[in-house]
Amino acid sequence: MSYEELWHRLTHIYDAGEAKAIVRWVLDVRFGLSWADILCGKVTQLSANDQTELEKTILRLEKGEPVQYILGVTDFCGRQFHVAPGVLIPRPETAELCRWITQETEVRSQASGHFTILDIGTGSGCIAITLALEMPEAEVTAWDISDDALRIAQENANSLGATIIFEHRDALDSSLFTLHSSLPKWNIIVSNPPYICSGEATGMTKNVLDYEPHEALFGPDEDPALFYKRIGNYASEHLRSGGRLYFELNPLTAEEVSKYLENIGFIDTEIRCDQFGKRRFLKTMKI
Repeated sequence: MSYEELWHRLTHIYDAGEAKAIVRWVLDVRFGLSWADILCGKVTQLSANDQTELEKTILRLEKGEPVQYILGVTDFCGRQFHVAPGVLIPRPETAELCRWITQETEVRSQASGHFTILDIGTGSGCIAITLALEMPEAEVTAWDISDDALRIAQENANSLGATIIFEHRDALDSSLFTLHSSLPKWNIIVSNPPYICSGEATGMTKNVLDYEPHEALFGPDEDPALFYKRIGNYASEHLRSGGRLYFELNPLTAEEVSKYLENIGFIDTEIRCDQFGKRRFLKTMKI
């Protein structure tokens, strides 16, 4: 089967550009075929065993299974991360959040030296690992409620050479307030918590809704901003003076989250848009 035939089989789920990119990625990662190889028609020259494996992969893609889960990897901030069902697939938008943090922290860290970062709801570890590698002077801790996520995050940290302290923690557990009851501990707290409202599910694609973990996607129906509020409460107690809190946001609750944080004493709150013009990121500071 040719490259053209392969990507056309996916156009009932993806637009043509994305379908082509997915098939090229499969051919590269799984079969070692470069774009030049594809242009030369080497897809049709694969061995019988490889043709069988390729067909199985395309059948899974036709059902909507994310290519990242099929291949077991995804690219994030120029690095390859292992992903598997049960762990949210890192998004390009989250990479924008990492770049914002590193750009702002570079100047500050030169003056202050050692500093600490906490990533709440780490998933694959993409935020924590990226920050640790981009800012080696930082001591980075990452929390998640999922043992599977923590295992995968630790594997990613090991393979990428990042030193992270991983801890099993529930961001909604009120006992977090007693974990560090002496002095404020963190210079930076960052989180990309579950934030999608259940009413938004009808507009979500099959490959996300049917395969990615709902507990990492959806906030509680009764209060979609609950994670932001609980993490904000924790940050108000455990960020050092001048410390910063960063969130990836649901644009629908951006204003509510911003006002809540200001009401509990945070200052200099800034909301930024992502590459699609949606209000996606927030930064605020503790006095």
